[in-house]
Amino acid sequence: MTEERRGAVEAVDGVLVALADPTRRQLLDLLAAQGEATATTLAGRLPVTRQAVVKHLAVLDAAGLVSGSRVGREVRYAVRPAALDATAQWMAALAADWDRRLANIKRIAEAAEPDSR
Repeated sequence: MTEERRGAVEAVDGVLVALADPTRRQLLDLLAAQGEATATTLAGRLPVTRQAVVKHLAVLDAAGLVSGSRVGREVRYAVRPAALDATAQWMAALAADWDRRLANIKRIAEAAEPDSR
């Protein structure tokens, strides 16, 4: 496996791990709806502490799904769609591969059907 391919696989793995948690998915939904927000603002909308939100945001940041930028004393977080787009492309390619396989199985089954009668 090439270094580029290995990096892409690790990026997808990171996104899938980050999205496995429902709280992190809620954070992404909130950020997508609001544009950007602080950890304090996000914690006010979720049944978790601000510290828990910060930890979840760190996981999302490590996966490339959000970024934080300092504005005065606050850190404002926003969604970064590139990692999610890359994961969606990987999933679409995987789905297309399965569609091709299933179409091939169907073709073989339909070709064998007249022989069984």
